[in-house]
Amino acid sequence: MPAAAHAPLSPTAVRRWTTDVVAQPARLDYWVGAICEAFLEMDCSSREAPLFGGELQSLPVETLSINRVRASTQDVFRTPAGIARSRQLPFYLIGQAETAWHVRQDGHVAHLRPGDVVLLDSARPYELHFPEGVHCVSLQLPRAWVGQWLQQAEAPGPRVAWRDQGWGQSLGALAVQLARDPASAQSLPPALLSDHLGALLCAALEPPQPHAPTAAGSLHAHLCALLRARIDQPSLSAPALAREAGVSLRTLHRAFAAQGHTFAGTLRELRLARAAELLRRPQLAHVAVGEIGRRCGFADASHFARTFQRAMGVSPAQWRRGS
Repeated sequence: MPAAAHAPLSPTAVRRWTTDVVAQPARLDYWVGAICEAFLEMDCSSREAPLFGGELQSLPVETLSINRVRASTQDVFRTPAGIARSRQLPFYLIGQAETAWHVRQDGHVAHLRPGDVVLLDSARPYELHFPEGVHCVSLQLPRAWVGQWLQQAEAPGPRVAWRDQGWGQSLGALAVQLARDPASAQSLPPALLSDHLGALLCAALEPPQPHAPTAAGSLHAHLCALLRARIDQPSLSAPALAREAGVSLRTLHRAFAAQGHTFAGTLRELRLARAAELLRRPQLAHVAVGEIGRRCGFADASHFARTFQRAMGVSPAQWRRGS
């Protein structure tokens, strides 16, 4: 297998493989070794073998791995022999940014458009076919992590989140963003990105059933009340809120998804609404803008100012003046 050619996008430990480091006749062989090293044991063929080219970047985020692939047209095969040689059997969430492709697993074929994403279990054989080239993100997800979010983690066949259906729209948009700029994942704390991805995966592949709207709505209202009571805590997290509410993390995220929201989005909206209210109070006119943000759970004054400006269209100071 080839040695990684390191060209980090940022100070984080990014690994990179590119066929530019080998002669043209050896590029496809190099590529097969690269995907085996970056992902797991797989076979690959290409009708463009004489002119093959490809680049792969892998960015670790906590226990997950964000992999961006740009390469010539190819067909990838996960075989029983490859499975037997693998030391780990993660799941992969894969989405193309620009061209159509298709996947086959357990006798089922899914034809995918740019923005559609599919969850594949590497413990079972599959085929990936990219007739117009590869520009995709492949998120490596540990089995234990997937099991925390999905009730039927090992359901057969390729599981697709369609780009124009429900929460698949948000999950597909996230996949396309990461395919185009994997380093953008570093703009969020790793734990928050992991929770956000898990919540979208759960909502898109196992959407809440509509038969119990009253219970879901009641839980959502209770969770929002708990959030408002602790809105000044910068470290407030979904696991901590779930423990306090006496529900599982999966149930918490399902409750938000049933109302068309996410935990992170709701928390941000509540904090901004509280900040907007406090900034308009005459009795708090002497309190610095940064302190207002701190009282609403924003640990950093500049982050508060940027977030407020994006949401409200004006700076906190302009909002306070009534501009």
